[in-house]
Amino acid sequence: MSPFWEKFFYLLTFISQGSSFLNPRAYAILHRMHHAYSDTEKDPHSPHFFKDVWSMTMQTKNIYLDYLLHRKEPEPAFRGNYPTWPILDRLSDSWITRVVFGVGYTAFYIAFATHWWMFLLLPVHFFMGPIHGAAVNWCGHKYGYSNYDNDDHSKNSLPLDFLMMGELFQNNHHKSPNDANFAKKWYEVDPTYHIIRFLHAVRIIRLRKIRS
Repeated sequence: MSPFWEKFFYLLTFISQGSSFLNPRAYAILHRMHHAYSDTEKDPHSPHFFKDVWSMTMQTKNIYLDYLLHRKEPEPAFRGNYPTWPILDRLSDSWITRVVFGVGYTAFYIAFATHWWMFLLLPVHFFMGPIHGAAVNWCGHKYGYSNYDNDDHSKNSLPLDFLMMGELFQNNHHKSPNDANFAKKWYEVDPTYHIIRFLHAVRIIRLRKIRS
């Protein structure tokens, strides 16, 4: 991306994720660790070392905060080549910001909800980032099928994958972590890849390699 588009998508991600915004630097470090140590004791979020999804999520949160707050520095192999925006990083990590987003979500429901049970969906909006991460890392390494032997427990979780825009093709992703298309078989579809190809076609981003 150009510097302009990098900042644009950085800001758009913050607005979209709102109260559960994940800092790109800290998230990138965790993701690199996850690939390097997939389903070993050094993996920050392997479901095979925890009794339930809650304990896995709490462990991930603690490691994430260590890197977000610079309480711990990552191994040299996991450093660099991630975007940072110090002002927005401080703003997004503020509890005031998270509360403002929460109030906004609640006000939206008050204005537009047509039944009381709809308010039960509010926690999903408050914590969408952790919920999404927990679903991908728990289901993507426990349930489904494998196309490849990656020396880990990564799985492709159809049909849940379609709810995650291709991200639950974890077995494929761990086989080819640098491939923007997570789908490998004829019956697998990665919706996000087609969005990425469109952004490439209109020169917003540049893909290093394109495959059909």
